[in-house]
Amino acid sequence: MAPRNVHKVFLYAAALTDADIIWWHSDEDTYLSCSISPDDLESYLRNEKNRPVALYLTSPDYLGKTADIKGIAEVCRKYGVLLAVDNAHGAYMRFLPQSTFPIDFGAHICCSSAHKTLPVLTGGAYLHLSDDLPPIFSENAKNALALFGSTSPSYLILQSLDKANSYLSASYKSDLAAFVGRVQSLRQELTAKGYSLYGNEELKITIEAKAYGYKGTDLALELKKRNAEAEFSDPDYTVLMLTPSLSQNDMARLRAALLSIEKRPAIKEGPPKICPHKSAMTPREALFSPTETVKANESAGKILAQSNIGCPPAVPIVMCGEIIEKSDGELFRYYGIEYCSVVKEKE
Repeated sequence: MAPRNVHKVFLYAAALTDADIIWWHSDEDTYLSCSISPDDLESYLRNEKNRPVALYLTSPDYLGKTADIKGIAEVCRKYGVLLAVDNAHGAYMRFLPQSTFPIDFGAHICCSSAHKTLPVLTGGAYLHLSDDLPPIFSENAKNALALFGSTSPSYLILQSLDKANSYLSASYKSDLAAFVGRVQSLRQELTAKGYSLYGNEELKITIEAKAYGYKGTDLALELKKRNAEAEFSDPDYTVLMLTPSLSQNDMARLRAALLSIEKRPAIKEGPPKICPHKSAMTPREALFSPTETVKANESAGKILAQSNIGCPPAVPIVMCGEIIEKSDGELFRYYGIEYCSVVKEKE
């Protein structure tokens, strides 16, 4: 089981392993950020006869919202459900003054992309296994990874992971604590200026741009004019990813750039709602079917074959194997998607 804001590689893994997926849906969900609380999860598991083997969460999500991993882990363990966390953007969390790392909060499995928030070459990542994970998982982890990896690993990436260890064991924890304090001060100044911020991840500032009078993409352009590059932007959000490697001068420049942008009247238009979808095929069946490319505004009623979202954020709006709804056309237009890869109809 998984909320819908998964990275598209989750679908590819499901296709390769032929896993069945139960999609968690909440009325508060957007395509990048999904809500799941311990109470809602317990209510579902208590009344479900065929409980899922595992719950897969993305936390922090791309917008910097973190789930209540501790509470969710307690519910999962109560009902015998494994908890796997995609912690791609949170490798640093273990080194906060008070760790918020998923394994420390009770997750069974956790993956962290070291290259996103630590000084590691692109592709460097960790797989963390809890001490009480069932032996069948820990004993076969390397064999399972071999299904997706190469027999010729990059020793440059491995060396960068090793090199990062010396930094992590030396000054990183104190550097991180000091930097998080500076980020929090900047957050307070931005709020006082009239910015509306989203999420609670320590090294990410996500701006709800429309409340400040800009589309997220336009706000990112304003920052670019001021020599500040956003990590990501879409019609609603502008996302900034920060690192303790930024000097105080760097932070001062970012502060000046953000505070120099004048607030405008709020833009009231919000994103279209995401509706529940029906699956006509498993992700495996859809991804391995003959396909054709059609215009997004002519795709309603067809079965999505391959994810049509770029990276970042690499989070699908419609999942492989699902029937594209008429209302998805609004989402495709809103997020600039012009074409879809769909399962080719039999002649």
